[in-house]
Amino acid sequence: MPVPRRRPRGLHHRVYVVELASSVRRERRFIRQNRYTTPDQTCLYVGSTGLDPEVRYVNHLRGHKGCPLVRDHGLRLRPDLFADFPAMTWADAVATEVAWACELRELGYAVYQH
Repeated sequence: MPVPRRRPRGLHHRVYVVELASSVRRERRFIRQNRYTTPDQTCLYVGSTGLDPEVRYVNHLRGHKGCPLVRDHGLRLRPDLFADFPAMTWADAVATEVAWACELRELGYAVYQH
């Protein structure tokens, strides 16, 4: 019987992206990070987690250690915007989260990242 492969210790954090409803544009904390957005821009939340992104998203929706913006305005995960990121250390995930949020803004999205 083959031995299951294990990731190197510490490489279990991931960056993930959630699409938010346009109603999030009324939230003060979202406005602070997106002062000059247009109504046609897709709204996103970028985060990092040590859990599976789907589990983390469900936690957001039920209010367990989650961002209220995702709980109240989350529509769906956007794996097309994060599937290429490998598992990484916590520090790398935090840095990647910030960089990816900036890049998504440059690509024309309205992004909240905390």
